[in-house]
Amino acid sequence: MEEVPYTGDEKESLKAALDRHRDVVVWKLNGLDEEQARRPMTPSGTSLLGLTKHLAAVEYNWFCETFGRGTEPLPFRDDDPEADLRIEPGETIEGIVAFYGRARAAADKVIEELALADTGTAWHGATVSLRWVLIHMVEETARHAGHMDIIREMLDGATGDHVREEG
Repeated sequence: MEEVPYTGDEKESLKAALDRHRDVVVWKLNGLDEEQARRPMTPSGTSLLGLTKHLAAVEYNWFCETFGRGTEPLPFRDDDPEADLRIEPGETIEGIVAFYGRARAAADKVIEELALADTGTAWHGATVSLRWVLIHMVEETARHAGHMDIIREMLDGATGDHVREEG
């Protein structure tokens, strides 16, 4: 499990905090079958796989589109604000986790290449710095990882944020 360094620099610390929560997102899907991962667990239809899909899309959006980098097609639709949270027929755990992995890799490349003070244009037109995007994505990912904690416990009783290896 990624630990935030006690004396790391700002960029290293923000990236480590983001990675820590990113890893929880993937870990929450471990051991589930397709039905469990996509099962809506709230009246609004929230599922573990839907949250993972959403986080992949927003990683691509905030890190890549904001800073002028390309992405694969994203599940955002003006006529359907929940499209990025919905699992479509044919989408699988393997496919969504791979989508999340590609989004993370693309975001990591942006993080590596840019300085914290470098700016881009957010989807709503505001100028934002990489620092702001990193902070926002730590918040966004942690928020949804918390949702995933509750959903996973409701599904099968599993709790915690990581399996710690004995050593």
